[in-house]
Amino acid sequence: MSAFWQAVGFLTRFPVPKRAQTLEGWEGSPKFYPLVGLLLGAAIWLAGCLGGWLFGHVSLPLVAVVVVAFWVYATGALHLDGWMDLADGLGSQRSRERTLEIMKDSRVGAMGVVAAIVLILLKVAAVQQLAATGALAAIAVIPAMARAALLAAIRFFPYIQQQGLGSGLRAGVTPAVLLVNGLLVAAASFGFADWRGVVVFVFALLAVWLFGSYITRRLGGFTGDVYGALIEGAETLALLALLALMTGRHL
Repeated sequence: MSAFWQAVGFLTRFPVPKRAQTLEGWEGSPKFYPLVGLLLGAAIWLAGCLGGWLFGHVSLPLVAVVVVAFWVYATGALHLDGWMDLADGLGSQRSRERTLEIMKDSRVGAMGVVAAIVLILLKVAAVQQLAATGALAAIAVIPAMARAALLAAIRFFPYIQQQGLGSGLRAGVTPAVLLVNGLLVAAASFGFADWRGVVVFVFALLAVWLFGSYITRRLGGFTGDVYGALIEGAETLALLALLALMTGRHL
């Protein structure tokens, strides 16, 4: 179970046993990422239900803010940090080497701040509209979709940081792991959002493939920041696509 607790401890702020605070089981942890995504999604859904009970009769926007605030807190803003770093790097329009240097800088630039604001606003607006249509439960599967897409990125695209957090993870992402987790998330997507959930999951995988191809051309491969940005981008894209299908406005 060390690998499972490693996944929980890395992807969330949920309490884990002390043994998860070591690197034992780290390379095998990716196979549990989508499962952790489902646990995270369930917690976000419950936060939404609580927010709806407290504030739903007053303001759905307030419920949406509560949901997204908990979402950010529950992940420790880890992926959001990667999203901002990638925005700073790509937004600089510099060479590959300089872009990577900017991404490593602990300071956040204007592009990173703007990118974070836009992403959070999109999430809040999407969650609000899903709640308004009575489909708030569908958000429970969104984090799992993004983390399943992350597995595909780990497997099929190079990782360029030899000493980064992502080093050694590819060995744990076998074809069997991809298949089992893909089926798990597809089933969960259908369970929470019927056929539209499955369509959105496939759409997210295709989008991540295009994103990964671009990043490989631009930077030579992925870094830990890019993994985090991938998760944030995939979650937001999946939310918007699901909302479009739920409201009958097809993509």
